[in-house]
Amino acid sequence: MKKRSSSADRRGFTLIELLIVIAMLGILAAGMTGFII
Repeated sequence: MKKRSSSADRRGFTLIELLIVIAMLGILAAGMTGFII
């Protein structure tokens, strides 16, 4: 239970979060364009 593991977990979560955010933005962008069109 070292603090180093927490920092490594944070990096992993940030990468996953970035992927999720990009996916969400893509879906939202597609939805917005769909509504506009």
